[in-house]
Amino acid sequence: MKASEVIVELEGRRDRGAWDRGVTSCAVGMLEELGPDAELAPGSVRKALLDGAADWPAYSWGGCALVYDADIARALCAPWEPRRTRGGELRPNRREEWLDVQARALAQACRQVERIVGAQG
Repeated sequence: MKASEVIVELEGRRDRGAWDRGVTSCAVGMLEELGPDAELAPGSVRKALLDGAADWPAYSWGGCALVYDADIARALCAPWEPRRTRGGELRPNRREEWLDVQARALAQACRQVERIVGAQG
């Protein structure tokens, strides 16, 4: 299945929450980085999306996605949450940094793409 076909399917989703919209946006962004003609097979989606990184935390912390806390907060949170964290200046919770939150979103985005490719493949 081509990356462009997966993007069309992802963009047709009706995500309800800010987190779901952010995860879908992450998936579309990673697929656009691969290029529209990239061929995705059911067993190789994760490796293709990781683009050489060992795992999603390495991808996120390595600068392969958004790097600024404020940008991550804007992309993944409801409108009120960046205000609560002073635009991303404060940590999102006690256990994580914003790059950890992004890594979680990227892992979920990968699973979205894997489900689509697996269903079509």
